[in-house]
Amino acid sequence: FDTRIAVAALHTLAITIFAMVLGVIGGVILAVMRMSPNPVFKTVSWVFLWIFRGTPVYVQLIFWGLIGSIYDTINLGVAEIPLEPFTSSAFLLAVVGLALNEAAYMAEIVRSGVSSVPEGQIEASKALGMSWSQTMTRTVLPQAMRIIIPPTGNEFISLLKTSSLVVAVPYSLELYGRSMDIAAALFEPVPMLLVAATWYLAITSVLMVGQHYLEKYFDRGAKRQL
Repeated sequence: FDTRIAVAALHTLAITIFAMVLGVIGGVILAVMRMSPNPVFKTVSWVFLWIFRGTPVYVQLIFWGLIGSIYDTINLGVAEIPLEPFTSSAFLLAVVGLALNEAAYMAEIVRSGVSSVPEGQIEASKALGMSWSQTMTRTVLPQAMRIIIPPTGNEFISLLKTSSLVVAVPYSLELYGRSMDIAAALFEPVPMLLVAATWYLAITSVLMVGQHYLEKYFDRGAKRQL
């Protein structure tokens, strides 16, 4: 419960939450592109998933950490955008690196959830005169969420532990990096590893309880007991 460790745990939670929110938004966009009849959108989405699911997240984080030394600006033809405000923040680089990787996995989770809803449900909604937005919010999403929520909860818990890899950016103010800094000063790596592991276990335990009640909420009406 040292203040340095507690603050580092908050940094870990902040990275995880921001990366997950951006990952979910990106995943929804990529899933829509994958299901689009437009071949350009489908190709762009497939290439994104191929790259970010096919390469290790640690390698991706190292790349984001080095991008400032590779590129100074982005030339759009009509103007140049400096990258220094972005590359000077290790926290922002860590969030973006994790979010892009997470978006690739969330895209498949969202796509599988939406695809699990029978086509007849959508046709019935249209027959009742529902608009596209009403069909999605009242028919498709309530049924798809039962499929989407469990793997999304697992991804969130997994992302919390994956955040320990942001030391590759390098960003060492999160839980694992801070624990290793203290361990280097005390010459006691094993006790500090146990401290970090205990904090990760405590946080994931709370998240697992929240996931349970969230799944229970979206399972309403899906199961009937005799």
